[in-house]
Amino acid sequence: MARRDLRALFSTNDRQLEVGEAFTNRQGQWQIVQAALGEHLARVTAPDFDVEDLEAPRNNILAFHGVGGIGKSTLSRTLESALAGAEGRPARWGEAAWPARPALLPVRIDLARAAGTDFERVILTLRLALAARIGKPLPAFDIALRRYWEHQHPGEPLEDYLSSGGLAARFGRALPQQMQSALSDVAQALLLPGTVGTAIGQLTGALTTALRERRQTVRALARCVRLADLLDANPDIDALSYYPHLLAWELAQLPADRAVVPVVLLDTFEDTGTRTHRDLERLLQRLVWLMPGAFFIVTGRSRLQWAEAAVEGQLDYTGPAAWPGLAGQTIPGPRPATSPTAAPTPESRQVLIGDFSPEDCADYLDRRLVRNNRPLIDTGLRTVIAERSHGLPLYLDLAVLRYLELSRTGRTPTAADFDADFPALLTRTLADLTPDERHLLRAVTLLDAFDLPLATAAAGLPHLSAAARLVERPFVKHDAFALWPYHLHALIRSTLRTADDATDDRWTDTDWTRAADRALAALGAQWQAGSGPDRRLLTGCLRQGLALARDHRLELGWLTDAAWAYTDDYVWEPLPLPARDSGDDELTTAADALAELLSTLARRQHEHRATTVTRLTAVLDTGLLPDELADMATYYRAKAHRDLGHHDASRDGMRQVADRGGRLAPDAARGLAHLARAAGDFPTATATAHTLGWPGRGQRVLGDIHFAHGDMPQAAAHFTAARTEAEEHGNLGEQAIAQANLALVTAFTDPARADDEIALAGQLLAGLDQRATSLTAQTAAIARDAGTPTGPELASALRAAIHEAGITAAHTVLELALVFHHTVRGEHDDVQAAITRLHAHTETGDHSYYRDIAHCLADIPLPTPSTTLWLDGPEEVRARWHQLVQDRRTHLGITE
Repeated sequence: MARRDLRALFSTNDRQLEVGEAFTNRQGQWQIVQAALGEHLARVTAPDFDVEDLEAPRNNILAFHGVGGIGKSTLSRTLESALAGAEGRPARWGEAAWPARPALLPVRIDLARAAGTDFERVILTLRLALAARIGKPLPAFDIALRRYWEHQHPGEPLEDYLSSGGLAARFGRALPQQMQSALSDVAQALLLPGTVGTAIGQLTGALTTALRERRQTVRALARCVRLADLLDANPDIDALSYYPHLLAWELAQLPADRAVVPVVLLDTFEDTGTRTHRDLERLLQRLVWLMPGAFFIVTGRSRLQWAEAAVEGQLDYTGPAAWPGLAGQTIPGPRPATSPTAAPTPESRQVLIGDFSPEDCADYLDRRLVRNNRPLIDTGLRTVIAERSHGLPLYLDLAVLRYLELSRTGRTPTAADFDADFPALLTRTLADLTPDERHLLRAVTLLDAFDLPLATAAAGLPHLSAAARLVERPFVKHDAFALWPYHLHALIRSTLRTADDATDDRWTDTDWTRAADRALAALGAQWQAGSGPDRRLLTGCLRQGLALARDHRLELGWLTDAAWAYTDDYVWEPLPLPARDSGDDELTTAADALAELLSTLARRQHEHRATTVTRLTAVLDTGLLPDELADMATYYRAKAHRDLGHHDASRDGMRQVADRGGRLAPDAARGLAHLARAAGDFPTATATAHTLGWPGRGQRVLGDIHFAHGDMPQAAAHFTAARTEAEEHGNLGEQAIAQANLALVTAFTDPARADDEIALAGQLLAGLDQRATSLTAQTAAIARDAGTPTGPELASALRAAIHEAGITAAHTVLELALVFHHTVRGEHDDVQAAITRLHAHTETGDHSYYRDIAHCLADIPLPTPSTTLWLDGPEEVRARWHQLVQDRRTHLGITE
């Protein structure tokens, strides 16, 4: 469905170009209207429905709201046409779901300031529409309205007003004649002399008396029990706002074959006033309340607050008991492209009009500009425009106008022409906000998500009220389950951040920097005020804080402590930061370097360790990090070197960090112990392990040492102690590491217990991002199944994963598990193949003790003398490892 777009039509000389205002599918909203209207019709046609009941709750309203430019007015106009008849209904909407009787009378009223609509005009528009449809007087209402008009507009005939205001042209001239007929009939019934038209006061006075005396001559009007009181009241605008009760009563008197249900579409409702000046809104609310038989569809930028107790005193009828359908959270309108049948229940009366789906954007651009029945804008450019619109129809419309403007220069527009945002989006967004709300809106564009205190602190405001009002705006999205429940519409946010701001209260660069500094401080305060460890809060604050510090060149402050908290638990959630507005990825600030450091530590779980070394070296080479954070980069680079088998480079890095005595000195000492173990120097590794304690994870290091010696009871005891310490310190990552190692130990000794230990390791790893630990747990599963026919099924896939990660030590443990398996089964060739692979992985000399262990398991002599310095002699080590083979054979019932 389309109508001519004159603005676009007068932007080009191309007469072959068809320029239409494309209405893109809003089938989901149509389904909501059908459901709500069907329920309303069932209610008003029920035998017990009483139009004069002023106490019953009202469900005769449906409110659509959304950001400026989302398509509310277009939806309102289309609903008017659709309700008027099938020929005005988009084909995709299908047939109406309600009966033919009573008839519907759609009446659309634009409340925009530019339309000059006041309450008088609303009432007259509604009455004129009824005059054109019903064709007969409505005496109770018409007499009251005529009295009002004579008092408020002396000397101005209603006919002249209707003609000059365009209402007569829209609805015809039947109303003045119907009013005159009503007055004449009443005058005749009362036997009044003279010309009725010049004696309205006399007529209403006589009618009031007759009504109170219940004379038979006016028995029909006497059934309207409040008519006399309204005719007695001073005929001012306040009294006029109660006259809709008379209109509702008159409509209820119509015979069934002439019954009419008005469907009043009130568009641009945001222009009825502000949150503190609700004069017109109060009058319109009375209209809705006093006409329970009519159905009202409101479209505007903000949700209606009528069901909130806070507006009591500003409006007459408030609270959830009065408006049950308007209470509670706004429901999102369904997107027809993805869920065409997902209409909310009819009881939901506040509906957020969502963005266009990608399919709707494409459909809009296909039909907006057409030449020779083909879209004028080429397919590639339509795709670019649709993606950049984030589903906002106003953007699509502005993009079409930009296309026409650029085409006038004689060149074909390209994707680069649509890189910039449209300042008009900014103007439309800020149009109806208070100064505090405008100030706060700019501040929250700095944040990916926010809550009321965070937004208020970023704006530097002393109270939360502006934030509480702002989050009710439709361009603020709500997610009750998010860490911070509010975030701005993506396109609105990017426009406010990047478009040319020509408004009177625009911010300078200094204003933006100060707001960023306030926002960063507020994030730090939220993290520091947290009760106990909270990884979700920590990572959320880090993501937003790093982006703020990076983009606005701020000092690190609390981000340094947060970075240490992030690394302490070995959890490694990803920390993706949004791209810079400038698109420049060069590291130029300490925040740049810290962001890259933490990102590298998280991504190393998914990258080869050689990539980790390269990225950390680049960070260190900038010299931007303070010394304590440079230690962090140096330490984790040394760990990556160790995983790659570059033990000299690893040892240099670990010694450098240990010698500085900083926060990572105990970890670096543990690293040196691991390196000593890798070199086969177990006495040195053991001596160092006893000095580490919890900070250096000494129990875990001792477990690794005893595992290498085949002393599984001691290894299990140390890994259990390491897990217990981690639990006591609330360190989930360390718990997972200790548990995976414990699972590996029990996999060699007790397959039944290993099932439980491996399962627990999997539970602890869930939600963590620890690649090396996960590989250990998978290797434990292979060792647990050693000797069974399916034992090495996953070995090839695991070997590939280890190769991809670049963790040399994991290769050696996997091959050791395979030697164990093949030895138990007596598969000598496979044993030799696994030992050969072990030799390849340990040819540098590091972890060569695994070759010794493999020969111990297989009970075959070493080809060359061992260089390993065991704690209690090679023969005891050999005996322990080979006994594991014998025990597994016994367990499986395998005889040689």
